[in-house]
Amino acid sequence: MPQLSLHTPCGELTLTEEDGAIVALDWGRGRDQAPTPLLRRAAAQLQDYFDGLRTGFDLPLSPAGGTPFRRRVWAALRAIPPGETRSYAALARQLGSAPRAVGQACGANPIPILIPCHRVVAADGSLGGYSGGDGLATKRFLLDLERRALSRRAAATGSEPQGWTRPP
Repeated sequence: MPQLSLHTPCGELTLTEEDGAIVALDWGRGRDQAPTPLLRRAAAQLQDYFDGLRTGFDLPLSPAGGTPFRRRVWAALRAIPPGETRSYAALARQLGSAPRAVGQACGANPIPILIPCHRVVAADGSLGGYSGGDGLATKRFLLDLERRALSRRAAATGSEPQGWTRPP
């Protein structure tokens, strides 16, 4: 499978493509570097994200290895707007499940950042967990990055983004 690694403020990330879709984003440098047009596009979008120029992604994603429930959770994660958070409990209610099952699906997310599991927090507003990068420090960094990007955009347009909630 083609892979492309890139340097980011969260460390090295490696994107993996299969059948014309991104199937994984892993922390660390991939062994097999084979840039494709899609991997280059994904890397450019991630660089724009880390530069605060982008808050969302326009990429074909096909998370590998997910059960039907996990795929439903991952779809729900993609629906959380940048700069907003949802609790594990709220997602569980939305999906007719338990918060722990939602947390396990978040932890099994094969395409973090692009499928924004970092936007899910505990019911009391604390960060909860995060399995990527440096754990909670990475989650906090990503939430702060999105908050700053949205604040800059709001300042440029003179309005606060609708529905925006400050991450913890």
